[in-house]
Amino acid sequence: MPTQRPVMADAAPAWPMRRRLALAAVGLSALVASLAGAPARAQAEIRIAHIHSLTGPLEAYGKQTSTGFMMGLDYATGGTMTVAGKKLVVIEKDDQGQPEVGRRQLVAAYEDDKADLAVGPTSSGVALALLPVAEQFRKILVVEPAVADSITGEKWNRYVFRTGRNSSQDAVSNAMALDREGVSIATLAQDYAFGRDGVKAFRDAIKKARIVHEEFLPARTTDFNAGAQRLIDALKDKPGRKIIWVLWAGGGNPFTIADLDLKRHGIEIATGGNILPAMIGFKRFPGMEGATYYYFGIPKNPVNEWLVANHYKLYRTPPDFFTAGGMSAALAVVEALRKTGGETDTARLIRAMEGMSFDTPKGRMQFRVEDHQAMQTMYHFRIKADPAMPWGVPELVREIRAGEMAVPIRNQRQQ
Repeated sequence: MPTQRPVMADAAPAWPMRRRLALAAVGLSALVASLAGAPARAQAEIRIAHIHSLTGPLEAYGKQTSTGFMMGLDYATGGTMTVAGKKLVVIEKDDQGQPEVGRRQLVAAYEDDKADLAVGPTSSGVALALLPVAEQFRKILVVEPAVADSITGEKWNRYVFRTGRNSSQDAVSNAMALDREGVSIATLAQDYAFGRDGVKAFRDAIKKARIVHEEFLPARTTDFNAGAQRLIDALKDKPGRKIIWVLWAGGGNPFTIADLDLKRHGIEIATGGNILPAMIGFKRFPGMEGATYYYFGIPKNPVNEWLVANHYKLYRTPPDFFTAGGMSAALAVVEALRKTGGETDTARLIRAMEGMSFDTPKGRMQFRVEDHQAMQTMYHFRIKADPAMPWGVPELVREIRAGEMAVPIRNQRQQ
């Protein structure tokens, strides 16, 4: 069982006494060593900055990632929070979902907090602001869970590794679930990097169906009526199957477009997976199909079994979408540090991580050498309205293995 306790809303994690005492002891040891003129602190500990949204529009995602990251460190180190005899120290920073805030936080983490590497952030917009900072300081940034293709694409640099899925993995897997002859699709997405990159990747992945309209709305939209009418107008007279594919994160509920009587025009809604609170709205769409990154009941492997069992013990709820992602990032970090014998030299970490395979709640992942994107399984699902669950349950249709998805390399890396 992990050594952490539930995190109260809007509060820092409430660690049990033995961990607080352990961390206090580490801090005291560091102080004594400093006063005695001992060698560098880095010999005794490894400092990891976790920059994510603890407030702002993606707060729920950031908090899940934090929970999963700490549980992952606990699992990977057998509860010791050490690798190669060195203590892992996690420095949490709230980027508030704002690119400039996130940029300042990462600069402070590398410069003032002497972080050896960093993990995060939650938002794709923030991630794009962090990439140049990682390059400037020549320090590793493990991106989780920001999704935009450009992070490991045109904006990528060699210090960036991503455990989270990218827009193309979302798009290709959803296309594999929906792409059929005679199908007309209109897309609804947020008007920033996450939505734009996601729709582009989806459009590129569609080979048989036709994309007839792309609707982009501000990320904080709450009234979807005008956009929905444009989607309906684009689809209503098309023959065959008609689908609105929704790509949305954070606030707002784009599924209210179903209230405009889409069925009268024979229009369906489709989307990818999401966090459990968002999937409460899926329950009204039994039979809806798509592809998801994670749902706690789907993967069958020892890591996921541990995560589900221990998350229930701690929180009385199953782990969610981004909890699994946070754990995956932690497992990748620990595996890399083990491969270097606890050394945090950036060049050594890059050599260890390129092509590295590691276990996660989704099974085995592998960092692609060319762009450091973690190649991973996705899941084609069909929604079931189960009376025992408050959300629409994504029942597995089939696993889509990494090797089945032609996920493009977009960074034009010079070999």
